Amino acid sequence: MTTENFPALNAPAWPAKLTKFGTVLIVVGVLVTALSGPLTRLGVIKFTMGLSSLGIGLLVTAIGLLLGIVGFLVANAKSVSISKGATSLWILVGLVTVGYLLSWLRTGMSVPPIHEISTDLDSPPAFVAVKAVRDAIPGLNPSDYIREQPGRGGVKMNVPELQRKSYPDIQPLQLALPLDQAFARAEKAVKDMGFEVVASVPQEGRLEATATTLFFGFKDDVVIRLRAEGDGTRVDVRSKSRVGMGDAGTNAKRVRALLAKIQQG
Repeated sequence: MTTENFPALNAPAWPAKLTKFGTVLIVVGVLVTALSGPLTRLGVIKFTMGLSSLGIGLLVTAIGLLLGIVGFLVANAKSVSISKGATSLWILVGLVTVGYLLSWLRTGMSVPPIHEISTDLDSPPAFVAVKAVRDAIPGLNPSDYIREQPGRGGVKMNVPELQRKSYPDIQPLQLALPLDQAFARAEKAVKDMGFEVVASVPQEGRLEATATTLFFGFKDDVVIRLRAEGDGTRVDVRSKSRVGMGDAGTNAKRVRALLAKIQQG
């Protein structure tokens, strides 16, 4: 009797091993990716390490997918026994994870690397109460509006000019309401969006708050300035990240959402 009567004995073992190794890498990569945010949010690691962990998780997951898919296909072609259900599930999880992260990265690369947005670029609303909070924590982006900042490759960027080009729709909001009613509507919008109110000063038409991002727990500060204008009220909003050179468009999305919420009442 020869081993020809036992095809399984002749089948190479490497496809199964490759599939298993690729699956392990996918699991590790997805876990590193999933934990990078919560660990940053809880203060276990710094935000720079959290972002690095996200990148490492993406790389490990992508390598695992490549190896796992190759091993899976070869194992099927050669009738090598593997755990098809578990492998297929983790390949799917890995594909979703990598797809989402690449989409997020693509979005970040498609917008200018600035970390604040204002509806008034000539005279941006100023932080007052938030300024004291930010100044007490070393290493944060300055609370003042910075018109020029280093960009990719160290090239100086004109922040207002980049905002005008990338977010031309972000403009002051005009409400046909008296100042006190407009202020009440703005305060309600801030609370409805889950922001932490830092200062509410109706007599100055100033409302300051802090928004916390869901995954990493990054703190971004918001100031709303309301001024009587004609028979109504002009509403200006400024949103600024505490850390990071760019914000992947987060502040612009927040300002748009806040303005829409105020307008809707």
